[in-house]
Amino acid sequence: MWFLPAALPLLPLLLLLGQAPPSRPQSLGTVKLRLVGPGSGPEEGRLEVLHQGQWGTVCDDDFALQEATVACRQLGFEGALTWAHSAKYGSGEGPIWLDNVHCVGTESSLDQCGSNGWGVSDCTHSEDVGVVCNPQRHRGYVSERVSNALGPQDRRLEEVRLKPILASTKRQSPVTEGAVEVKYEGHWRQVCDQGWTRNNSRVVCGMLGFPSEAPVDSHHYRKVWDSKMKDPNSRLKSLTKKNSFWIHRVNCLGTEPHMANCQVQVAPAQGKLRPACPGGMHAVVSCVAGPRFRPLKAARRKESRAEEMKVLMNRQWGTVCDHGWNLISASVVCRQLGFGSAREALFGAQLGQALGPIHLSEVRCRGYERTLSDCPSLEGSQNGCQHDNDAAVRCNIPNMGFQDQVRLAGGRSPEEGVVEVQVEVNGVQRWGAVCSDHWGLSEAMVACRQLGLGFASHAIKDTWYWQGTPGAREVVMSGVRCSGTELALQQCQRHGPVHCSHGTGRFSAGVSCTDSAPDLVMNAQLVQETAYLEDRPLSLLYCAHEENCLSQSADRMDWPYGHRRLLRFSSQIHNLGRADFRPKMGRHGWIWHQCHRHYHSIEVFTHYDLLTLNGSKVAEGHKASFCLEDTNCPTGLQRRYACANFGEQGVTVGCWDTYRHDIDCQWVDITDVGPGDYIFQVVVNPKFEVAESDFSNNMMRCRCKYDGQRVWLHNCHTGDSYRANTELSQEQEQRLRNNLI
Repeated sequence: MWFLPAALPLLPLLLLLGQAPPSRPQSLGTVKLRLVGPGSGPEEGRLEVLHQGQWGTVCDDDFALQEATVACRQLGFEGALTWAHSAKYGSGEGPIWLDNVHCVGTESSLDQCGSNGWGVSDCTHSEDVGVVCNPQRHRGYVSERVSNALGPQDRRLEEVRLKPILASTKRQSPVTEGAVEVKYEGHWRQVCDQGWTRNNSRVVCGMLGFPSEAPVDSHHYRKVWDSKMKDPNSRLKSLTKKNSFWIHRVNCLGTEPHMANCQVQVAPAQGKLRPACPGGMHAVVSCVAGPRFRPLKAARRKESRAEEMKVLMNRQWGTVCDHGWNLISASVVCRQLGFGSAREALFGAQLGQALGPIHLSEVRCRGYERTLSDCPSLEGSQNGCQHDNDAAVRCNIPNMGFQDQVRLAGGRSPEEGVVEVQVEVNGVQRWGAVCSDHWGLSEAMVACRQLGLGFASHAIKDTWYWQGTPGAREVVMSGVRCSGTELALQQCQRHGPVHCSHGTGRFSAGVSCTDSAPDLVMNAQLVQETAYLEDRPLSLLYCAHEENCLSQSADRMDWPYGHRRLLRFSSQIHNLGRADFRPKMGRHGWIWHQCHRHYHSIEVFTHYDLLTLNGSKVAEGHKASFCLEDTNCPTGLQRRYACANFGEQGVTVGCWDTYRHDIDCQWVDITDVGPGDYIFQVVVNPKFEVAESDFSNNMMRCRCKYDGQRVWLHNCHTGDSYRANTELSQEQEQRLRNNLI
């Protein structure tokens, strides 16, 4: 499973009044359908249609498999398995919108089929039709969004916020406690606390990016409220007398990913004749921020390793199949990771594919589970899931105000320009430029994320052709070093006093952002299965020596006599991102290598290293530059890049570039290495020369045992399988214990 909580900004939160949510919204067609009813699931249920702002049913008269197929395709599935008559999934309510539906089977929407017309029917709800769809998802169906679940425009609430009341809560960032306010018809309204529950609070906190809620000292807030009500000049006192100031009632189960799924009543049933909140006060909510959003002192607690291990199965990371994936299950994941509820559940590997096992499928969370492993599910291998079915999620995150502290200026489009930040200088907030010393793709990635513009495609250190904002050209931030996971540049390491060797002007930092990026991942299993030793004669190594693919001791040998001992292996580099991987330089910058007779498009593309258990390097190899091409692609995907005849170089999304064990430089020269236990490490795109959506999976490591004659690789894993330094720290700890003993 892929998670992207912070790549996009928190979208405006929309609420639906008094409507049950569709169980399965869709991205195709011109009318909305849903499957509901007792015993229903994501792929089956009573078929309902939204027309004129009201959900209604479809009569089973003349309904057959081709009509069910059209409905299922519109719902995002590949087709229908069968259909059910006589209200098998329960009798619906409201109008029977369609009767005597006739489809050819090629229509994209049910309303394109013939029928008696909207609302023209001689049926009763005992004849409501149901359908059973093929669980395989249609490729055009990519996500279940909160906004998809909402009803007609004229019945929407808008944003939700917490208005801090106490002085201590006003100083917090993010704001975690205050009166609940909901925007409706352009005005902020407070919610009456009568009937307010912790379940309501949990939903509000989830929408605002917080994983859980906390108890509130209601007696203290009541005292503050009463004191304001006694003040004859209090504006709050006059506002409370207006029904337009209140949201009358909210009733949530606590499992909803959004308040749109709760029962919400704006005003009393009798209209304005009765007060909306007689004798009550505003509902107050207190939320618990996740570890990443707590103040530093609170965040410095030891993380629970048990919870971290629950994401793993058999010490191996795997994905979740999108069959049955929905916002409720996605919200469990988001809360487990320390974020709020999910605002989008994505299907069809929309954030890229993974390698390795597919652990889970048909995940059916109820919403209160602590971890995804607590939810009922099937094994991923049970229903034919492939990695093009990998599920993903976008989570709500707290509003830290970071997006208002960065901007781009001078670019040709809103996605590029000089990076300008707002920081405190001598106690005053000021806008200024960022020094480009040490500026790279990791820092640019953070800037684009903070701006809500996705990923960085280029980190620009020379911006002389872009003019910054007048009055904001002075450098106010320097020495920026980001790991790449920060939510804002202000969270990265940087100089205390500003020091920029280039000064201001043309050397300010800049970025170019994009909404999609490639992502290279090494197939660790193939490396483990293909590793072997070869004693190769020097007479066959002239070209490799020219490319510096041998250890330095080879320079002192009596060529062409002798041999080198090589640890050889095959590598397969997959592009699992959402954009093609292309060399940084165009053809004009490629270098012809006469010995191997091909063009080098990237100067350093991979590092191959052998390390001791404490991390010291004892042997190294590398691909000085690669001929990038689509060696293989999945069925149905066309190869686009081939090196032959000075062809275009790159790796297409979903394809992979394979380097067989028997080609030059596909090795580590271990001639000078003695027997022992080591770590074998491969790093792809080591200098971050080309932007990727995720650099954490560019490293692959294996345990290596060498007895002087044979070699064994085992436990090969990519860098994000678990922390890259885990095995090193464990070995160091064991060595310390042995020394102490």
